[in-house]
Parts: sequence; C-alpha cells; structure tokens
Amino acid sequence: MQYILLIYGQEPTEEIPHDAMAAEMADYNIFTKHLRDRDAMIAGEALQPIATATTVRVADGRTITTDGPFAETKESLGGFYLVEAADLDEAIAYAATIPGAKHGSIEVRPIWDYAALGLAEPVAAAAGN
Repeated sequence: MQYILLIYGQEPTEEIPHDAMAAEMADYNIFTKHLRDRDAMIAGEALQPIATATTVRVADGRTITTDGPFAETKESLGGFYLVEAADLDEAIAYAATIPGAKHGSIEVRPIWDYAALGLAEPVAAAAGN
C-alpha cells in the first residue's frame, strides 16, 4: 500500500546557517537511503517556501488564482515522501524517523488504490493512458 508522508514545520524567519542546513540535509539523506534500501521509496521532494505558492480555484468556469497557500497556519507543508509500506504501522514508523518530525509534524495518509476498486486511475485516464 502507498502512503504519503507530509512534512510540516515552521518556516524560518531568517536565513539558516550553512552548517545547520548541511546537518539537516545529511539527516534527510540518511532517511532517504533507509527508504531506498527497503525498496519503500517511490518519490519525495522538498518544497519552496509558502510565499512561492499559488492557490487555484475554478468558479463559474473562471480560473481564480491567489498568491500563497489557502490556509494560514503556524506550520507549512515543506515536503513529502511517497512510500510503499505494508500497513499504516510501517508508514508511521517511517514517518517517525523523518528528521522534520523532531521540530514539526508528519501527516501520514494512504493513497487511493483505484485499481483495487476496479476504477481507472484519474491521472492515467486524464493523460489518455
């Protein structure tokens, strides 16, 4: 089963010292290797700051964009891992070892398995595959 591990934390209000950033990245590289060694890693990325976000809505056939995220919160989505895990317990165990869990939170959500439901996957259907 696939799970997305959403990494939330407070965005820094000032530039992070290079040594601190390098240490954090080393921890993330260790975690990513841990997932890859277990063939659990499907995808993962860090996100740019929320100031670069654009929220999109469609109303009455018109596309409406707003700068920034939809909700204002103390913590923002900073990145994610998409993993393969046997069950929720294994996904939670992975989430607990993400470096960001030490100073933020990790949301664990299962991915819909449309094939198991006998439905076409929306991305593949939209792409004409």
